[in-house]
Amino acid sequence: MYPLKFENIFKSVVWGGEKIAPFKGVETDQHNIGESWELSGVKGNESVVANGPLAGKTIAELTAEYKGKLLGEKVYAKTGEEFPLLIKFIDARDDLSIQVHPDDELAAARHDGSKGKTEMWYVVQADEKAHLMSGLTKEITPEEYAAKVEDNTITEVLHDYDVHAGDVFFLPAGRIHSIGTGCFIAEIQQTSNITYRIYDFGRVGLDGQPRELHTELSKAAIDYTVLPDYKTAYEQKPNQENQIVDCEYFTTSLYEIDQPVSKDMAGLDSFMIVICVEGQGTLTDNEGNAVTLRQGETVLLPACTKSFTLNPEGKMKALTSYIR
Repeated sequence: MYPLKFENIFKSVVWGGEKIAPFKGVETDQHNIGESWELSGVKGNESVVANGPLAGKTIAELTAEYKGKLLGEKVYAKTGEEFPLLIKFIDARDDLSIQVHPDDELAAARHDGSKGKTEMWYVVQADEKAHLMSGLTKEITPEEYAAKVEDNTITEVLHDYDVHAGDVFFLPAGRIHSIGTGCFIAEIQQTSNITYRIYDFGRVGLDGQPRELHTELSKAAIDYTVLPDYKTAYEQKPNQENQIVDCEYFTTSLYEIDQPVSKDMAGLDSFMIVICVEGQGTLTDNEGNAVTLRQGETVLLPACTKSFTLNPEGKMKALTSYIR
């Protein structure tokens, strides 16, 4: 197998902006594009291969056919034929709703065996006043939470961060959060589309109707633990791998390079996702299969890949993610 690219899946939403298509270098007639699903195994939104002899096949078809050769034997044993990660770019022209996601146990019990949703954000670009919310600032009870939603004061107990390009936020299932106006984000998450909308600032959806809130469902999903800081700190060293998040669902690193850098995959027993967030270059695997990798593009390297090299044209930033 060889490095795989996928067709864009654009999502028009009430809070969407106009940055995603230009960022990715594509043209589209869609408006208010808030999300581009780069690699998805979510049913009804399965990504389709865009390059090579496998072009036209969905990620679901590939996992069914190649199993551990694509996913990694240990990953396949754990997740089966559902591709386990969902990769997105998110462009927030307006504040997203305040929301929370259930963990695996709660999602399985409530949603026919579905996975929960732990995720992370890497801020690709940020407007001057870009912000986001993550985590509680004070201890509250489930009853106090519901009262604050009812009286429109829930934002008063949430950390509101000014954000800049390069900022990272890890969001385990259960953490209240909201992407704010002016954020352009790369999101890596479990394959799950379960979102409990807590608060939506009183706005209406694209159909002109108020969007559904899930106040009661959220009560048991929220992790009420209070932390001093919810922003993820990491080292930023050029021309080498900088690990930024490591959890049971994904391990993600950042490369900021201006010279070729190689990664050994032989001992990982996992696929590798490479997301270009700035610049461009070439990705070449150990068998000499090469693909261009431009800003806004995502490539999937099958688990049978032994190594790969990123060769930038000038400067390049890329995220990688796999399952340990």
